[in-house]
Formats: sequence, structure tokens, C-alpha cells
Amino acid sequence: MLLADLLTWWYGRGWLQVARNGQRRLRHVIDLFSVSLLLRTLIAPWRKIITYPGAGLDAKMRAISDNFFSRMVGFVVRICVLLSAFVSGIVLGVYTLVVLLAWPLIPVALLASPILGLLL
Repeated sequence: MLLADLLTWWYGRGWLQVARNGQRRLRHVIDLFSVSLLLRTLIAPWRKIITYPGAGLDAKMRAISDNFFSRMVGFVVRICVLLSAFVSGIVLGVYTLVVLLAWPLIPVALLASPILGLLL
């Protein structure tokens, strides 16, 4: 009875739990990297460093170039973090897929390993 319950769980709810855990981990990675916030503030100035223009044309041109540079730094840093989040998500997705594909084979491997150990 215990073996039947174990196999029922393993090939039913257990397999579903593994898939749900993979989804939960992916949501955690997205939350950890704050992907939605990074996308909303993609061209925002880096650390809100803003130069306010002065009265003269020279001061206004300097403010424009400083603000542009600050936005470009922010853009590059945010793109790097988004790429890291993407790579982490891909690695996690591949890992989850491998686990899901290997999940039904684990009981078979556990049963076959003593037999193969005796034969080899």
C-alpha cells in the first residue's frame, strides 16, 4: 500500500509540485532582479543624478550633456542587470526542464541500480 501511494504521488502530485516549484523559482528571480521596475525606468538618470540648467547657454548645454550621460549610464547598467536576469531565467528554465524530464526515471533508476551493480 505504501509503495502504491508513493508511486501515485510521484507520478501525479509530486511531478506537479516540481513544475510549480520551477514556476515559483522563476517568479522569485524576476522579483529578485526587479525586472518590471528596470523596464519602467530603463532610460531614467543613473541614481537620479540631474544637472539643472543655469542662466547662460553654456550652462544649459552642459546640463543637457550631463543629463544625457547620466541617462546613458543608467541605461547601460539596467540593460546589464536585465541581461543577467534573462540568463538566470534561462538557466533556471533549463534546470527545471531537466528535472521534469528526469523525474519519472528516478524510481526506475533506483530499482535498476542494484541489479546493474550486481551484473557489473
